[in-house]
Formats: sequence, C-alpha cells, structure tokens
Amino acid sequence: MITAVTPLTLEEFLARPETKPASEFVDGKVSQKPMPQGKHSRLQLKLCNVIAPVVEEPKIAGVFPELRCTFGGASIVPDIVIVRWDRIPREASGQVANRFNLHPDWSIEILSPDQNLTKVLGNLLHCSQHGTELGWLLNPAEESILIVLPEQRVQLLTGAQVLPVIAGLPLELTVEQVFSWLLL
Repeated sequence: MITAVTPLTLEEFLARPETKPASEFVDGKVSQKPMPQGKHSRLQLKLCNVIAPVVEEPKIAGVFPELRCTFGGASIVPDIVIVRWDRIPREASGQVANRFNLHPDWSIEILSPDQNLTKVLGNLLHCSQHGTELGWLLNPAEESILIVLPEQRVQLLTGAQVLPVIAGLPLELTVEQVFSWLLL
C-alpha cells in the first residue's frame, strides 16, 4: 500500500522541537545540518571574534552564530549572521528577541566535509533573493570563498584577494588571512 505524504508547512516546521544540529526548512523540505567539525568550528569562532568588535561597539550591526532566520517561506540557520543594528528584533525591554523573522544583511556559511555545496549555496542565493546584501561561502578544503553579491552575482576569491564586507564596516580581510586561522 502506498501512503501519500502530506507536505509540511513552514508553520508546522517551526512548531517542531529544535534539533541538534539544527534543521532547516527550504522549498518545503526539512534537512538537518551536519555536526560542525574542527576547521568549521575554528573558522566560525575566529570570524565572530574578528567581526563582532568592529560592528558591535559602534552599533553598526550585531553578530549571531547559528541563528535561525525565517523569511521568504524558508527557515535557515546560517553559520554566522550579521544584522544591521537598527534591524535587530528587540523585545519591549530592549533585549534582543529570540525570533528573527527577517533576512540577514550578511550571511556566512562554512562548508563542512559532508555538506552539499549546492544546498549551502542555495541558502545563500535564497538570502540574496530576499534582500541580503552579502553572502560568503567558505570552503576550507579548497581555501576559497564564494561571494554572493546583490542580484545573485557570484565571485570566487582565493589567496591575497580582499573580501568584500557590507557597506559601512571598517574591516579588511583577505582569503589567506581567514584560512591562516586554521594553523595553530
């Protein structure tokens, strides 16, 4: 006997308990992110530690690792999300809200060994379609970074090339600087 599978709605997905690692909902499908490994974890930590002081002290933007963002019919959990200060959802008390029903201004993904490049790039393109200014996709195995720009333009950067950042950030990093953080 064949049983028809009823598609899951975004609202039904969001009502489910969170998983570890996080699950995402894109194009009506649920997929679980892989467990971060050493290189992924190191790059995520260093990027947050480098970007946060530059953007948070002057209240330009907030930096959020592993933050669920729900927008455009999808719910994704980029490795790092940067949201401009005036767009950060807040509670009446002024504290940051738990739910971010908005697109990030800058989304950063770090490719894990078992992760599907097309799926991760698809998430960044979804962000771009819905207003995200900039996406980075770090590929530690190739020491390269795919950049997703407005209008879904994509560039591949390597070596000493300077990485773009969102407007108004006094930050300059090269691809080789980012991957040098893997050397201990």
